[in-house]
Amino acid sequence: MMIADDFISTEHRLGAHNYQPLDVILSRGEGVWVWDVEGRRYLDCLSAYSAVNQGHCHPKILAAMIEQAKKLTLTSRAFRNDQLAPFYEEIAALTGSHKVLPMNSGAEAVESAVKAVRKWGYEVKGVPEGKAEIIVAADNFHGRTMGIVGFSTDPDARGGFGPFAPGFVIVPFGDAKAFEKAITPNTVAFLVEPIQGEAGVIIPPAGYFTRVRELCTKNNVTLILDEIQTGLGRTGRLLAEEHEGIEADVTLVGKALSGGYYPVSAVLSNSEVLGVLQPGQHGSTFGGNPLACAIARAALKVLVEEGMIENSAAMGEYFMAGLKSIRSNLVKEVRGRGLMLAVELNAEAGGARKYCYALKDLGVLAKDTHGHTIRIAPPLVVKKEEIDWALEQFDKVLTKEV
Repeated sequence: MMIADDFISTEHRLGAHNYQPLDVILSRGEGVWVWDVEGRRYLDCLSAYSAVNQGHCHPKILAAMIEQAKKLTLTSRAFRNDQLAPFYEEIAALTGSHKVLPMNSGAEAVESAVKAVRKWGYEVKGVPEGKAEIIVAADNFHGRTMGIVGFSTDPDARGGFGPFAPGFVIVPFGDAKAFEKAITPNTVAFLVEPIQGEAGVIIPPAGYFTRVRELCTKNNVTLILDEIQTGLGRTGRLLAEEHEGIEADVTLVGKALSGGYYPVSAVLSNSEVLGVLQPGQHGSTFGGNPLACAIARAALKVLVEEGMIENSAAMGEYFMAGLKSIRSNLVKEVRGRGLMLAVELNAEAGGARKYCYALKDLGVLAKDTHGHTIRIAPPLVVKKEEIDWALEQFDKVLTKEV
């Protein structure tokens, strides 16, 4: 029987070293809890980067997956299946979308939106061929594909992978004046996260997205909101755009769209943008497969019917208040929205990773990002007493030298 060190040494010997995970070997999950191979229990405060908003191994999503897996899993889009149309109907009704393009990973959804909006720019807006520009925000994270890392400002994400595709203009996040200045007649879209997750849960100033929406409308620029992390209840609303009462032209969802069971993503759009795609111009063998659609339908259903979005709002407020009440000289700022939270440490704390290890030793799994920030994002089914217990552990770690 393999022990933890055996798993780690095998990963190190045979796997590409493109991740630096905490040294915990997980083997089981239920709700907000996960267990390692030696039987120790941990409160998951990352939720697989918000992919398991519904909690680990939600029984109703599992039942839908098993039922569909017994009947039909994949047809390709060469044929139709009986799960795709109901998925379209249900996600469109929930989000107010007019067109849906199903894909697999979040990065595929981003790439699909980039392709579609460029084509829209040429065929509808009248931008000269090859001149389309898409504005993006500094410190963005939209995935790891070649197209995406080319407009990243993270040296680790893009260093050594060029040359990159042109056509992207980078502006500071949260600066509406900089965005306005960057718009040209060739601007076809603004691709942006409502809250920058990977950058450390960076929340823009109040009114920023209201102004962005006005500028996009005025200049016939498509507003693409990457809600792959922020969407589906994570911030206490179905979509984070609701916090400022705006509507994107294109919305990207993924991660929690399957409740952690299967890679499922979608581009949600008005009819105009996705309407430019014709047969043969874009596709995916697995995109919109019946197993994915059945799982996504169940994942959306439990999210709404079991009050997870409302719980995210209430428990997020409670968790953030508790974190802010911790008196520690190590803490620079606590910020967040819903259950998308972060504790940024002062530079003299010596980096967040050692504090994540200290939390692990106490039974809490959280993730460091950008050196000094601890990201906290438990499943949306978390209860008050579980947050109280987690806060005790955060208090222990943040009020003593690690």
